[in-house]
Amino acid sequence: MPPAPAKILVVDDTPANLALVLDALGAAGHGLLVAESGRSALSLLAHNIPDLILLDVMMPGLDGFATCERIKALPGCGDVPVLFMTALDEPEQKVRAFEAGAVDYITKPVHVPEVLARVAAHLEIRSLQKSLAEELTARIEAENQLAQSLDRAVVLADAAGRIVFSSRLAEDLLHKHFPARPPGSLPAGLGPDGPLVARRFSESGRTDLQMFVLEERGSPPGPAALTRLGLTPREAEVLYWIAQGKSNPDIATILGANVRTVHKHVEHIFQKLGLETRNAAAIAALEVLRPAK
Repeated sequence: MPPAPAKILVVDDTPANLALVLDALGAAGHGLLVAESGRSALSLLAHNIPDLILLDVMMPGLDGFATCERIKALPGCGDVPVLFMTALDEPEQKVRAFEAGAVDYITKPVHVPEVLARVAAHLEIRSLQKSLAEELTARIEAENQLAQSLDRAVVLADAAGRIVFSSRLAEDLLHKHFPARPPGSLPAGLGPDGPLVARRFSESGRTDLQMFVLEERGSPPGPAALTRLGLTPREAEVLYWIAQGKSNPDIATILGANVRTVHKHVEHIFQKLGLETRNAAAIAALEVLRPAK
């Protein structure tokens, strides 16, 4: 399959010599950026990050090796694949190219089908790397979600009352209401009638492990209340903080999540609620979170 359209930066002091390459990349649907020197490329990259860079080695002033090293040091450019274009064929030069941060090289005079094939291969590799990174981030977030939940105070304890697992909120509530309890143990006064309501769950026929969900009596509605809007628990948490006036980067910090993941949650929230703005989403959330009279 052909690669998805991408943004490609071509850096060459004589781009007219690459007219066939530029035409072929454009015909493949790729967006093109062109710089005629290393310094102009660095200036361009300060506000426009491509998906792949084709970089000439022999340029006056800042050569390709030095340019590549500086590119790799720029914010957001560290993982952008750089392919050198060079008329040099000495092994030492090839090694130097890889040491500077390149992932591949193309020998001049360039052969257009080879360029297209190498570009397609490295775009595919980068796409797979980004997908794997996003999947890893999602898995890490999923593994940490229970322990870091802002809205669920969950405790797992064995038959002797020793705590096997507790979420962050559960620890906070236990410390608040039972500051003198032995560490790692359920408090003796935990029950349905105190200031800290404990709902007990256990598997039928099993007594070695039990789960408690803790709630402060009279506490205002939290993120879990927003799941009634048809949202997942994580989307409900994101919407809760939108209603508190937090930005996506703020929400990512609060939830220990990736900003891109928060962006996706916000998009899903808008789609599910049929809304287009954060203000509208906040109003919908506050309608649910408003304490009952």
